Amino acid sequence: MTSNDTFLRLAFNAQHAASRAQTDVPLSLRRERLLRIQAMLARHDQALALAVQADFGVRSAQLTEVADLFLLRAMLAQTLSDLPAWMKPVKVPTPLYLQPSRGFVQCQPLGVVGVISPWNYPLQLSLGPVICALAAGNRVMLKPSELTPATSALLAELIANDFAPQELTVFLGDAKLAAEFSSLPFDHLFFTGSTTVGRLVAQNAAANLTPTTLELGGKSPCIVDLSCDITSAAIKIVHGKLLNAGQTCVAPDYVLLPAGQEAAFSQAFAQAVADMYPRILGNPDYAAIISERHHARLKGLLHQAEAGGARLEAMAVGQTDVTATKYSNDASQASHASHTGQSQMAPVLVFNAPPDCALLTEEIFGPVLPVLTYDTLDEAIQYINARARPLALYWFGQDTQAQDQVLAQTVSGGVCINDTLMHLVHLNLPFGGVGDSGWGSYHGEAGFKRLSHQKSVLVQSRWASGKLLYPPYGQRFDWLIKAFKRWL
Repeated sequence: MTSNDTFLRLAFNAQHAASRAQTDVPLSLRRERLLRIQAMLARHDQALALAVQADFGVRSAQLTEVADLFLLRAMLAQTLSDLPAWMKPVKVPTPLYLQPSRGFVQCQPLGVVGVISPWNYPLQLSLGPVICALAAGNRVMLKPSELTPATSALLAELIANDFAPQELTVFLGDAKLAAEFSSLPFDHLFFTGSTTVGRLVAQNAAANLTPTTLELGGKSPCIVDLSCDITSAAIKIVHGKLLNAGQTCVAPDYVLLPAGQEAAFSQAFAQAVADMYPRILGNPDYAAIISERHHARLKGLLHQAEAGGARLEAMAVGQTDVTATKYSNDASQASHASHTGQSQMAPVLVFNAPPDCALLTEEIFGPVLPVLTYDTLDEAIQYINARARPLALYWFGQDTQAQDQVLAQTVSGGVCINDTLMHLVHLNLPFGGVGDSGWGSYHGEAGFKRLSHQKSVLVQSRWASGKLLYPPYGQRFDWLIKAFKRWL
């Protein structure tokens, strides 16, 4: 057993003992813990945004506000308002053969919840699950990403100032520590990250029969219908694709476009980029790629696709007139290194990508967008259904019959019609994946229930008729069963 493992075990044991000593966590205490998170964000939002900027090299405070802090503020406001209603026992109808008993469902804390969070939205994806877990009355151990060391360290410091270790505590470390963390016998383990790592987390958790919520990635498609305004669609697709430079789990991963619309889409895409990002390089609103390793991976994906015959169009950079131009691996055109070594990467459209290239088989997680064409909607749907189920699906158009066909004939974690990303910020919609894109949902009441034990309670009446079905069985039993058959 390593020193890290020993330290983790001691911390877990302390939280586990505290959770068992206080199985009934009152509303007042849950609200007070959430208010501490709310106050922490209010006091230190600027410092947290600066830490995120330091980790990325280029990422404006405004981008962190809209992509991280705004959603956390909304989650806290909704949870503080609705938590009393969520905690109330829910009565359920009682079937005729059990009347006059009554039944209800009572939500209770699970105990100790582990949270492993990623680097791309290091505040939202760390504290969002924490908010759900605290609202459900749990103790929480958080392991944030080592790829955002400044943000993770500041979170650890701020949380240690406001919470006792038995309530909420943070552990800093690399992948080895994450593996040890995921092997703890949590009452629930919440992981956000890649599908590859998610499989390992699920395997570690399974050894302890620990239930998991896995928020993974996936190749989220955009279907552009013939009935849509391609200019309007391009604006929404650019926003969804280039927020955080494409380093978003629900970013559009590829576009399915009616054949013959390639030139129109390319022009509309370039114009939308120009409108949102008048310049790419040095623009603080256009985030840097998180690391040189990740940047090299993206360039490798482009090189492989181009070698297989793909046509690459990069948005020209370093000028106010952003236009589509032939992509080059020349770093002066394709990227720009920040003072910390991270790089900004120009958006690239990819046409005619080989079917077996990595761009079409791996999650991209960057500002690269393959564009595929289709002749019929059935063909587009078949393409999607032949692959792993995506985390999100986007459809653009005005043809309601085509829209309904897509909704009925595809399965994805979530769907957004005539927009991208926005279903994620609708807190009354459960957010989560399906299949390779994950399992379990959170946000709003869905998150509260996911991280609660929903205990079934039946209160028997003194007038219960169940004894009529006790042995010894005979003519009375046969009569009652015959009567129940008529009623059911």
